[in-house]
Amino acid sequence: MIKLPLFTAQFTDDDRFTIIEMAWEDRTSFEAIAHHFGVNESAVIQFMRKNLKCSSFNLWRSRVSARNTKHLKLRASSVNRAYCNTQYKM
Repeated sequence: MIKLPLFTAQFTDDDRFTIIEMAWEDRTSFEAIAHHFGVNESAVIQFMRKNLKCSSFNLWRSRVSARNTKHLKLRASSVNRAYCNTQYKM
Protein backbone atom coordinates (compact mmCIF):
# COMPACT_ATOMS: atom_id res chain seq x y z
CA MET A 1 0.00 0.00 0.00
CA ILE A 2 1.25 3.49 -0.87
CA LYS A 3 1.54 5.85 2.07
CA LEU A 4 0.30 9.35 1.40
CA PRO A 5 2.49 12.27 2.40
CA LEU A 6 1.42 14.16 5.48
CA PHE A 7 0.28 17.10 3.34
CA THR A 8 -3.31 15.81 3.24
CA ALA A 9 -3.82 16.71 6.90
CA GLN A 10 -3.21 20.41 6.20
CA PHE A 11 -6.04 20.81 3.69
CA THR A 12 -9.66 21.59 4.40
CA ASP A 13 -12.46 19.69 2.70
CA ASP A 14 -12.85 22.60 0.28
CA ASP A 15 -9.14 22.40 -0.58
CA ARG A 16 -9.43 18.66 -1.22
CA PHE A 17 -12.43 19.21 -3.48
CA THR A 18 -10.57 21.95 -5.38
CA ILE A 19 -7.49 19.73 -5.87
CA ILE A 20 -9.67 16.96 -7.29
CA GLU A 21 -11.51 19.44 -9.52
CA MET A 22 -8.26 20.95 -10.81
CA ALA A 23 -6.77 17.51 -11.42
CA TRP A 24 -9.84 16.46 -13.45
CA GLU A 25 -9.72 19.59 -15.60
CA ASP A 26 -7.72 18.83 -18.75
CA ARG A 27 -6.22 22.29 -19.12
CA THR A 28 -5.15 22.73 -15.50
CA SER A 29 -1.51 21.69 -15.32
CA PHE A 30 0.13 19.87 -12.46
CA GLU A 31 2.34 22.94 -12.10
CA ALA A 32 -0.75 25.09 -11.44
CA ILE A 33 -1.84 22.70 -8.69
CA ALA A 34 1.66 22.82 -7.23
CA HIS A 35 1.61 26.63 -7.35
CA HIS A 36 -1.69 26.87 -5.47
CA PHE A 37 -1.31 23.97 -3.02
CA GLY A 38 2.39 23.12 -2.89
CA VAL A 39 1.99 19.49 -4.00
CA ASN A 40 3.88 17.93 -6.90
CA GLU A 41 2.53 15.62 -9.59
CA SER A 42 3.31 12.38 -7.77
CA ALA A 43 1.58 13.66 -4.63
CA VAL A 44 -1.49 14.62 -6.68
CA ILE A 45 -1.56 11.12 -8.18
CA GLN A 46 -1.38 9.55 -4.71
CA PHE A 47 -4.04 11.98 -3.47
CA MET A 48 -6.35 11.06 -6.34
CA ARG A 49 -5.75 7.34 -5.75
CA LYS A 50 -6.83 7.76 -2.13
CA ASN A 51 -9.84 10.01 -2.75
CA LEU A 52 -11.43 8.43 -5.84
CA LYS A 53 -13.05 5.09 -6.41
CA CYS A 54 -10.68 2.64 -8.08
CA SER A 55 -12.51 2.79 -11.41
CA SER A 56 -12.63 6.60 -11.32
CA PHE A 57 -8.93 6.79 -10.53
CA ASN A 58 -8.08 4.44 -13.40
CA LEU A 59 -10.20 6.50 -15.80
CA TRP A 60 -8.58 9.74 -14.62
CA ARG A 61 -5.07 8.29 -14.75
CA SER A 62 -5.50 7.04 -18.32
CA ARG A 63 -6.81 10.47 -19.35
CA VAL A 64 -4.02 12.53 -17.79
CA SER A 65 -1.30 10.17 -18.99
CA ALA A 66 -2.19 11.07 -22.57
CA ARG A 67 -2.67 14.83 -22.01
CA ASN A 68 0.04 17.25 -23.05
CA THR A 69 -1.92 20.07 -21.42
CA LYS A 70 -1.32 18.64 -17.93
CA HIS A 71 2.36 19.67 -18.17
CA LEU A 72 3.40 23.23 -18.97
CA LYS A 73 6.55 22.10 -20.83
CA LEU A 74 4.55 19.84 -23.17
CA ARG A 75 1.68 22.28 -23.67
CA ALA A 76 1.22 23.92 -27.05
CA SER A 77 1.74 27.66 -27.05
CA SER A 78 -1.84 28.09 -28.29
CA VAL A 79 -3.13 26.96 -24.86
CA ASN A 80 -2.90 30.22 -22.99
CA ARG A 81 -5.21 29.63 -20.05
CA ALA A 82 -5.50 26.93 -17.40
CA TYR A 83 -9.24 26.34 -17.72
CA CYS A 84 -12.24 26.74 -19.95
CA ASN A 85 -13.34 30.39 -20.15
CA THR A 86 -16.83 29.45 -18.93
CA GLN A 87 -15.43 27.85 -15.79
CA TYR A 88 -14.22 29.59 -12.63
CA LYS A 89 -10.93 28.65 -11.01
CA MET A 90 -8.64 30.31 -8.49
